[in-house]
Amino acid sequence: MRADMLASILADLNGTSADIEASGIISTDGLIMAAVLPQGMDEDRVGAMSAAMLSLGDRTAHELARGALEQVLIKGDKGYVLMTYAGKESVLTVLAKPNAKLGLIFLDVKRAAENIATLI
Repeated sequence: MRADMLASILADLNGTSADIEASGIISTDGLIMAAVLPQGMDEDRVGAMSAAMLSLGDRTAHELARGALEQVLIKGDKGYVLMTYAGKESVLTVLAKPNAKLGLIFLDVKRAAENIATLI
């Protein structure tokens, strides 16, 4: 039941913007809890990389005295990867197109993360 609710949140998130290509909810130890990914994308790889990047972002923010980590944003020539905490034990990862309107995506991701946090 909870997995269905998490999948529903992701489906709603992906439907809010044509710029969002994929999303997933990952435990902080790298296990996929729910995902809406393109065919051929390896869920295990997405989970492991998301957990690793968020952990590295946490440590970087702490070591460089930037306060508590809010999000990690990676920009590549083929698009963006945005990771943010969704509660204390999970990460929301979103893949967006290169011409995405990031302000709107940040807002939608924040809302989705808050909804996820209430379920987990």
